[in-house]
Amino acid sequence: MKQISLLPQKNMEFNFNTVLFLLTGIVVGFSSGMVGVGGGVFVIPILVFLFGFTQKMAQGTSLAMLLPPVGLLAVMQYYKAGNIDIKVALLLSAGYLIGSYFGSTYAVTLSNELLKKIFGALLLLVAMKMLIGK
Repeated sequence: MKQISLLPQKNMEFNFNTVLFLLTGIVVGFSSGMVGVGGGVFVIPILVFLFGFTQKMAQGTSLAMLLPPVGLLAVMQYYKAGNIDIKVALLLSAGYLIGSYFGSTYAVTLSNELLKKIFGALLLLVAMKMLIGK
């Protein structure tokens, strides 16, 4: 994969990919704030199909993206409106911490092609359930 530099070019203009990554973050952050999805549903396909990342690199980058903000500003808005169950959120976070460790440990042992197929099948199942199911 081609190295992508986020540093300014010699002529002090930013690399075009820098702008694209920032815009991607803004659009995904907006969708996450609106409907609660972002990293896996949008960022991973964008990184794979538009930027040529491998499936593993896209998944790892998406997870790293979530570390700093973890939706802090969006969470504050939902909290102020009384739309967060703190106990459930903490339990989900604890489970997510454990599950993400074991899931990532297993995922890095799989081929990129198999991982891409698993990811696609999961998105397809979720989409079908939301479109057809009750």
